[in-house]
Amino acid sequence: MSDVFTGNFTQQEPISEEGIAAAVAVMRSGRLHRYNLTEDEVGEVSALEQEFARSVGAKYCLAVASGGYAMGCALRAMGVGAGDKVLTNAFTLAPVPGAIASVGAVPVFVGVTEALVIDLEDLAAKADQANVLMLSHMRGHICDMEALMALCDAHGIRVIEDCAHTMGGGWKGIPSGRYGALSCYSTQTYKHMNSGEGGLLVGDDAELMARATILTGSYMLYGRNGAVPEAEVFEAVKYDTPNVSGRMDHLRAAILRPQLRNLDQQVAAWNARHDVILDGLRGTPGLAVVERPEGEQYVGSSIQFLLLDWAEEKIHDALARCAARGVELKWFGGAEPVAFTSRYDSWRYAPSNPMPKSDRVLKGIVDMRIPLTFSVEDCAFIARIIRAEVGAVFQAG
Repeated sequence: MSDVFTGNFTQQEPISEEGIAAAVAVMRSGRLHRYNLTEDEVGEVSALEQEFARSVGAKYCLAVASGGYAMGCALRAMGVGAGDKVLTNAFTLAPVPGAIASVGAVPVFVGVTEALVIDLEDLAAKADQANVLMLSHMRGHICDMEALMALCDAHGIRVIEDCAHTMGGGWKGIPSGRYGALSCYSTQTYKHMNSGEGGLLVGDDAELMARATILTGSYMLYGRNGAVPEAEVFEAVKYDTPNVSGRMDHLRAAILRPQLRNLDQQVAAWNARHDVILDGLRGTPGLAVVERPEGEQYVGSSIQFLLLDWAEEKIHDALARCAARGVELKWFGGAEPVAFTSRYDSWRYAPSNPMPKSDRVLKGIVDMRIPLTFSVEDCAFIARIIRAEVGAVFQAG
């Protein structure tokens, strides 16, 4: 058999010694709850909120239990409820429509282009169906945010950004998450900072963020949060905003703070690996790479390519050949969900109509994680394997 790659596609880097020491200090204190603080103590969670808000240029930030919780919280803070419609990407992961469904709302799926971003023409055609867009920067692909916001502003659509895959990235120098009224990030293990589970919610609108703070379970302790509006803003909302507890704890925040300080270096390391794979795949027979547009500051923590118009059995053959050589590829075109891959029509709690143009793209999407435990040389080897095996299947006809 040809050379086989032996790396692990789910192995993450270890938590730094600084993060471990900070976590141990929290455990020794016994005070893990975010509001269990001594007088005048800031605490790890509030410090993380202040630091993250500064890093993206937001006025306010909340640290929460997960990225999915952040999305549901953002929708509730905006007043989205039972029966309301919310526009969102057809190409995304299940937590996005799941967050919409969790508040009783109904997703309206918007198509995907071959650049793997939301189809602005389809968004314009569906703009009269909802006044909120949950925009998923799926797999780190950022659309033309100026064009999107112009369209949404013209139709009175408020934007929530799902930045689970774009933390550290941006569009034309503006950090991802700074276009929408509210924006959500994930710190789940496979995202750009790792606390196992966790999330962050940012925004500049004082009333929205005050509602979100109470929703997360601040009770009347919001004065202890690190980056929230002034107390008087809470007076107008505190009695009619329910508690839907989803706070982050000090242990996870302690692990995350050193990672935030190192995020720029991590982004550079991911992009070096991503670009080696992208370069190695260009020109592969039958395979279309996804080129990054000018203006996008991407984070290459994963890579996607397209096997457009391939027969299903040929796609399975190519993926199996790569797997036999140690390269794990995921396919978003299957009728049945596998692991994290699924299609908009997989979620039967969310009604949908066929979208032939998008279905063609979705059927061709192949996806691969790029852990930082891989070296640049590993990534070049992986690209050679994919090129050889996909090319062999394509040329076999």
